Amino acid sequence: MSRPAPTRQDHLRFCEVEGWRTVRSGTGKRSTHHETHEFELPDGSILRSRISRPPDRTGYGPALWAHILRDQLRASPDEFWQCVRTGVPPNRGAPPAPAGAIPTDLLYLLKDRVGLTDEQLAGMSRQTAIERAQQYWTTGK
Repeated sequence: MSRPAPTRQDHLRFCEVEGWRTVRSGTGKRSTHHETHEFELPDGSILRSRISRPPDRTGYGPALWAHILRDQLRASPDEFWQCVRTGVPPNRGAPPAPAGAIPTDLLYLLKDRVGLTDEQLAGMSRQTAIERAQQYWTTGK
């Protein structure tokens, strides 16, 4: 399969599609030479990738690109191009969320702000959790 030469823009697109977060310097500012991105894998390890500024159509050499794929992105060429072209992130081995699962942010809100117990949350359906959050937002209770 013939592929185009990867560019910094393709690299950035991969990171954006997969949900990598931009890392700030120790002073809280953005770097002027590189954009650094991090991504946490399901096993808890963290990947870091740097994209030279500006993230434009400038290409990478074969050796550097092989290093970026293998060591920074941990993706095969097929996974990379599939993600860039279709907007579907690669499967990193995370188990799919069960149908009807309550999102983590919603669980946190219900436990931390509303004051529900783990026992109350354990038996709650997704729809009931949403309704309870809406009640909290409208009444404050």
